[in-house]
Amino acid sequence: MNQPLVEPMRAFGTTIFAEMSALALTTASINLGQGFPDSDGPPEILDAAVEAIRSGFNQYPPGSGQPTLRHAIAGHQNRFYGVQYDADTEVLVTAGATEAIASALLALTGPGDEVVMFEPYYDSYAACVALSGAQRKVVTLRPTEAGWRYDPEQLERAFTGRTRVVLLNTPHNPTGKVFDRSELEQIAQLARRHDAVVVTDEVYEHLVFDGMHVPMSTLPGMRDRTITISSAGKTFSVTGWKIGWVCAAAPYLNAVRTVKQFLTYVNGGPFQPAVAFGLGLPDEVYAEVREGLRAQRDLLCGGLQRLGFDVITPQATYFATVRLDAGGLEFCQKLPRERRVVAIPSSVFYDSHEGDRLVRFAFCKRPDVLVEALGRLEGVGR
Repeated sequence: MNQPLVEPMRAFGTTIFAEMSALALTTASINLGQGFPDSDGPPEILDAAVEAIRSGFNQYPPGSGQPTLRHAIAGHQNRFYGVQYDADTEVLVTAGATEAIASALLALTGPGDEVVMFEPYYDSYAACVALSGAQRKVVTLRPTEAGWRYDPEQLERAFTGRTRVVLLNTPHNPTGKVFDRSELEQIAQLARRHDAVVVTDEVYEHLVFDGMHVPMSTLPGMRDRTITISSAGKTFSVTGWKIGWVCAAAPYLNAVRTVKQFLTYVNGGPFQPAVAFGLGLPDEVYAEVREGLRAQRDLLCGGLQRLGFDVITPQATYFATVRLDAGGLEFCQKLPRERRVVAIPSSVFYDSHEGDRLVRFAFCKRPDVLVEALGRLEGVGR
């Protein structure tokens, strides 16, 4: 029988998140692997979704997204970052950020093209690049006393005459790094020099605990060379709604929309007006979600440190990284069976072996769950 899976995808099996979440169920483990909260977001946003269902928003929305949401997204970009987008020609609603990234890469790259990206990387990035037929050129982030850093010379070497896209995730999963302005300026300079487009995944934009999120689109000359992607899932703790968006200059937006319409076409009809409502909520609501997560970060990281783990405390996101003395994959395979806790081996986010002794823990869980997990980890060697 012929191999049923197309060649570019043969290197990709079931995602590590599905594997470890299934293991969490079979071992009755606390799942600190997959990045989803175990409590719902702000109640007023949930109420808005219920009201939308009752008000008839249950059929196909417009292909580009409900106008109220597109205008709310444009308003959000202007409110927080001072970047203006036309809601009708420069904003697109997608099935989460994952679909937006896939649509952008499929629209902009093909065989012979190269995509510059940073490792560790969210696993769908590599799969989407492979589906497009392009090649990834990976630059490594390494933990230092000053935080996660990349080698500027390695980044410069990654760019060639075939570079079509720079795929940038900031705030960054899985490290929790927030790229600073000087780093963004180097990336922008190289993108301009090589006439490359920067596709930015900014889903953790409102979950920054230390430092400040600077969107690439705010840098001089980058507004019309950047495809900005974000979503409501992380900001409002509604990851299952899968409402994401793209903001870009009209020619790039049209390219992404051309691909997106043949993937999901549309999704999440009643969730779209609810997210539009959420984006207009006062700053205090955003701060409440962020500060709750900050407390959970400090609880987990502080607890792991007391247990003797070498913890790299993140600046942002849902995740903390631990450095081990032995292999991370073996550690994560044993942990559910021996301690009924699930984590993710960071090695799955690398092309190189730099992450072989790193493990990612998610802290987006209730404090009582984190305390229970820490209790189960008592005495575990690193």
